[in-house]
Amino acid sequence: MRRTLILASALLAAPAFAQAPAAREVAVTVDDLPLNGPDLPLPALQEMTQRLLAALKKESIPSVAFVNESKLYRTGEVDARIALLRAWRDAGAELGNHTFSHPSLHTTPLPAFEEDVVRGETVTKMLLKEKGASLRFFRHPYLQTGPTIETRRAFEAFLAERGYTVAPVTLDTNDWMYNAVYADALARGDAAAAARVREAYVGSYATILDFFEDLALRVFDRPIRHVLLVHANVLNADSVQDWAAVLRSRGYAFGTLERALEDPAYASPDPYVSRNGVSWLHRWLFARTGATRLTDEPDPPPFVWDAYRAIEKRRAAR
Repeated sequence: MRRTLILASALLAAPAFAQAPAAREVAVTVDDLPLNGPDLPLPALQEMTQRLLAALKKESIPSVAFVNESKLYRTGEVDARIALLRAWRDAGAELGNHTFSHPSLHTTPLPAFEEDVVRGETVTKMLLKEKGASLRFFRHPYLQTGPTIETRRAFEAFLAERGYTVAPVTLDTNDWMYNAVYADALARGDAAAAARVREAYVGSYATILDFFEDLALRVFDRPIRHVLLVHANVLNADSVQDWAAVLRSRGYAFGTLERALEDPAYASPDPYVSRNGVSWLHRWLFARTGATRLTDEPDPPPFVWDAYRAIEKRRAAR
């Protein structure tokens, strides 16, 4: 998607990087648990979660799954929704904090944002503690890391004090937009439209990989261990095996987030601030070259954009 970088601070000197292993690796991270996108009745949400977890298990894909605990609090459904998080945990996913209510750090005062982070720990910490684990990873909503460099550094210090490691993203597929259109087609009973969206989404992986692999070479002169962002939604429940096949056909093995972050690339300077949440590859390129404008990322096809705009227009008119 087309976005513009905002210069945040003086360009930081980029360190030399050790050579990483040549084999391609990707860590899968899943946002917005228990559900991204249009709301589902509890039985449908349970069924979707089961299918998504079964697909990840079948493909032997480890994951870190980031929770918005506000989505647990539905009248008469709290225990059942907490059970969905427990199912993720028991399936081998590591649970992370994505804030309580998914606010924007760009528009929310820092004290209120930090309070939302703490509020988002309650259930997730409890579930991890049941297995003798602790809460380690944080993912910024909208990938917005701060409106100013001062706010960003203050928030990073807050996270460090609470023992968090930030989960960056290098591969972003815009699956949330495809999912909105896909779920709408399913709700209307239009199987052909849903199939077209799903095919376009899976097909986009090749283009996305071309783009971000090239960007990694521009920044580091070598491949890196990537971190893929997807969401807990109906579209991914129906397509994990398809996009996993695309990744494997490109030579990728699925690894853990912890292993991905061992790549020296993730120690790169990152002075980026903007309303636009973007891949860390753009941020590192900014730090190394001072580029003030992003290279245009591959967009979803026009029919997806048009359908998404129509959905948003209908929603605004309600």
